[in-house]
Amino acid sequence: MAVLNKIRQRSLFLILIIALALFSFVLTDLFRNSDALFGGSQDVVATVNGNNISRLEFMNRVENMQRQSPGMSSTQTMNRVYDQEVRRAVMNTQFEELGLSVEQEQMKDLLKQNFASYPEFQNEAGLFDESKLTEFVANLKSLNGERAPLGTFQLNYSDWVNNENSIAVGAKETAYFNMVKAGINATLNEAEVDYLLENSTRDLKYVQIPYTTIADSLVEVTKGDIKSYINDNKKKFKVDASRDIVYVEFKEAASLEDEENLMNSFDRLQNGKLEFNATTNDTLRVTPFAQVQEDDLENYVNYIAESDENYNDAFVKKSALPATVADTVYNLNVGDVYGPYKDNGMMKLTKMVAQKTLPDSAKVRHILIPFLGSNRAAPEVTLTEAEAKSLADSVAAVVRVTPSKFPDFVTSLSSDQGSVDKGGVYDYHPSTQMVKPFSDFEFQNEVGEIGVVKTQFGFHVIEILGQKGSSKAVKVATISKPIEASTETIDNVFTDASKFEIALQEKDFQAVSKERDLDVKPVNGIKVLDENIPGLGAQRPIVRWAFEDGTKVGDYKRFSVPGGGYAVVQLVKATKEGLMDPENASGSALTAIRKEKKAEMIRTKVSGTTIDEVAKNQGQSARTAAAVNMKNPTLSGSGLEPKVVGVAFSLNEGETSGLINGNKGVFMVTVTKIEESSKLDNYQAIANRMSTERSAQSQTKVYNALKETADIEDNRATFY
Repeated sequence: MAVLNKIRQRSLFLILIIALALFSFVLTDLFRNSDALFGGSQDVVATVNGNNISRLEFMNRVENMQRQSPGMSSTQTMNRVYDQEVRRAVMNTQFEELGLSVEQEQMKDLLKQNFASYPEFQNEAGLFDESKLTEFVANLKSLNGERAPLGTFQLNYSDWVNNENSIAVGAKETAYFNMVKAGINATLNEAEVDYLLENSTRDLKYVQIPYTTIADSLVEVTKGDIKSYINDNKKKFKVDASRDIVYVEFKEAASLEDEENLMNSFDRLQNGKLEFNATTNDTLRVTPFAQVQEDDLENYVNYIAESDENYNDAFVKKSALPATVADTVYNLNVGDVYGPYKDNGMMKLTKMVAQKTLPDSAKVRHILIPFLGSNRAAPEVTLTEAEAKSLADSVAAVVRVTPSKFPDFVTSLSSDQGSVDKGGVYDYHPSTQMVKPFSDFEFQNEVGEIGVVKTQFGFHVIEILGQKGSSKAVKVATISKPIEASTETIDNVFTDASKFEIALQEKDFQAVSKERDLDVKPVNGIKVLDENIPGLGAQRPIVRWAFEDGTKVGDYKRFSVPGGGYAVVQLVKATKEGLMDPENASGSALTAIRKEKKAEMIRTKVSGTTIDEVAKNQGQSARTAAAVNMKNPTLSGSGLEPKVVGVAFSLNEGETSGLINGNKGVFMVTVTKIEESSKLDNYQAIANRMSTERSAQSQTKVYNALKETADIEDNRATFY
């Protein structure tokens, strides 16, 4: 009791101590993440030339692009939007310095150019109506963020404003780069120099002492040499921050026991089995698959057997059957059942339903009449399904009597742009090329037959023009079930991964992996914005973890992986941004350093002042090269040697150079003949060609130069 009384008496003191401790904890976290305390980059994706790219606006643009391009991953979308935003910021700096802007009247013209083809902005005559555009934008603004359709897209007022801004930026870029192009035309003097470089030539006699005459083992390269070379060539050896990891994967794959249990589950379908039906409160026997009549197969496969793949009531050739069992299934008798068997991650049971002889290929022509709601129907389609069917029947009746009118109907009615120019004709093709109703008609009827077929694209008026070959086709019914890991297997995978992690507390990653016979996979050179890990697919969480400030070399962590399972990952190396370390740089640096040292070694042993003397002294042959020019500085027999050719052009006829360190050896060269090109009366054609080449490259080169000199702070890795 005495102790309790003392605690009560000092309760205020204890509260103050606890409060100070909590305050200290908060302050420590704030100073560790100073951006949270002082604003920083928490809500800034990037800063370009002092201008921030807001995280909120950036995320909205990423969301919009992902909606428009659903096939792109989130990281790919983010990177594309980032490139666009950086470009916009870099170019805006130039626009502001030059005072470039888009005025109201110019903006109206730009909107007309971009949206004149949209039906929403056209009047009854099909012409662009500015009032309709104004009305559309006003309506969009009144929707308070809700989206409305425009063409094939859905957008809100914010999207429209961004779109207008993009159009304006595009116009300013066009004006900017037009000014750049106007200032980069080649002069006549430049054209003359280019002409002389290509047409003035030298005939040479030379000797080459290849670097390969000295073995690499005779050249000592120290770590200091490599460091010096790196410092002298910093741009060549500059590297981004990167991480090296190793990982072990624990896949949630079906075990042999899981496969056996799934295979045994097919017994009820093969042999029939009594089952209780909770809906009818009755016990019924499941009909054996072999006894199911053809008319009942769709219901049996899709609903009673609950197949993962629906019943396909179509005849197919042998090539369409699963490759591993094609021979066996193709040769079954009608009514026979084969399986269960494994195919492409599924367990299957297949029944031969029917057989017949069908053509191997068919040639047809058709007229496609779409209706409202059919796939790929153009905006101008107004026919209802009933109206389209009636029109197709009428066309079919006409062409049965007068086949010569078929091409006219194709031109005036068919919406299949892939065949209109060919009179609606599809040349010989297999049965698998067209959608099922279309294919059934062309392969199960005779040549000359004309009929109307409905598909998801509309109503087709089809005429069979020809059929080639014939072979047996089969109709099969297949019950498919996915081969999946059971709950027990999934639990075991989790247990194995957990035990592996626990073992890492005591032993080395490689040692624990070896004990458990696990495959350790290395991944090197991961960059901070990478998304994919080879073997694991999209794994931004792993990349983010590897680059976190708190992650040290030797740390490990477990991650869930796509498709089920886990990867236990260890960070084995962290490379900072800057210059490559000598160990990693040695691969490319060694060759260059050895070349320099070999050149000095060769020079010390060369004697003689003429080509023949040096050639004899070094055991080499004197060579010749005719009509060498400066524009393509190549020596026949030695390849590209710009330094050697450059020295040769500085010599007079008959003059011999000293020793020259070339790309592939040490050279000495004598000019045996000088051929100066005759001057042209006019160099304008060459100047025009050079101007065109420069203009074509200018936009990319100028932007890359502006981006390289811009002050860019990239914070993407903080958010993605």
